[in-house]
Amino acid sequence: MSLKNLSVRKKIPKIYKSKILNHKVNKIFKKFEKSFKIDTNFIVAVSGGADSLALAFLTKVYALKKNLNPRYFIVDHKLRKESTYEAYKVKRILKSLKINSQVLTWKGKKPVSNIQSLARSKRYELLFLKCKKLEISNLVLGHHIDDVIENFFLRMARGSGLKGLVSLGTNTQIENINLIRPLIEFDKRDLIFLSKFIFNFYVDDPTNDDIKFNRIKVRNLIKRFEDFGLDKKKFQLTIENLKKSDQSIKFYVEKNKKENSIFNYRKNELILKDNFFDNSYEVIFRSLSDLIHLVGKKPNFVRGKKIENILNKIKEQKLRKETLGGCVIKMVNHTVILTKEV
Repeated sequence: MSLKNLSVRKKIPKIYKSKILNHKVNKIFKKFEKSFKIDTNFIVAVSGGADSLALAFLTKVYALKKNLNPRYFIVDHKLRKESTYEAYKVKRILKSLKINSQVLTWKGKKPVSNIQSLARSKRYELLFLKCKKLEISNLVLGHHIDDVIENFFLRMARGSGLKGLVSLGTNTQIENINLIRPLIEFDKRDLIFLSKFIFNFYVDDPTNDDIKFNRIKVRNLIKRFEDFGLDKKKFQLTIENLKKSDQSIKFYVEKNKKENSIFNYRKNELILKDNFFDNSYEVIFRSLSDLIHLVGKKPNFVRGKKIENILNKIKEQKLRKETLGGCVIKMVNHTVILTKEV
């Protein structure tokens, strides 16, 4: 990457010059730039870990080059006594590279069980509020290949289907917010290098070694698999193959919804044709889940078990009237009708 290509003289502050011209940093940035491709403003979630600090640097250089104005937010969960000190230290570290950030604090009573899951939900809640307040629809996260593999095993342990197993993708959307994960194919070692080289710092969360958390148990299990030759590249290849299968199913889901559902504007109801149910179970399941979410207008999708229960009642002709996900589902003369709950 030449100074000319980056327009360093005009757009990149002096503090970045020696860093971006390092051969390895240069190589990592080129890979990042190729995968990111964002031309509107965005919000970056920074935890202080090696992955998120690497993301902060990469997005800042990218934004300088593209003349964008990203916003950076650090979430202080207050689950550890050191968390507030660490959050503001990360804020100072970012400021040293002219990256302005804001600390968002989780206020109120903290959980005593299911801590990591609830903390993750609260983090998204705080970040989503900022996205909506600032009218920015792109939220950039620091997940990398290790996170994808760990998520795969955690979902498998819960009995997730194909959609759940490959849910941690490069781009997903929740509540009209685009979750963008540009580091999804990056190795953790490269991100650690970047954080050390650029900031000479990153937060090493002690919970990363606490085996009471399922994610840490899975992380240790993956390390044991590597002893048998099942390395990250092989896991990544398996997940990529599953993603291709998932895309095929998505195609038929969209086709089913388009061809076999009709919206009656006069009665404000969605009618499912008989052919809606002449598909594979997975296609029917996802189609119905999507339509309940569409009609009910709830932020989250309905849990799989509840969808399965509705489908069983439809199959056995036992469905009368059910309310699910803000949606009323009823069967009239063997026809399934969806309306928004009032």
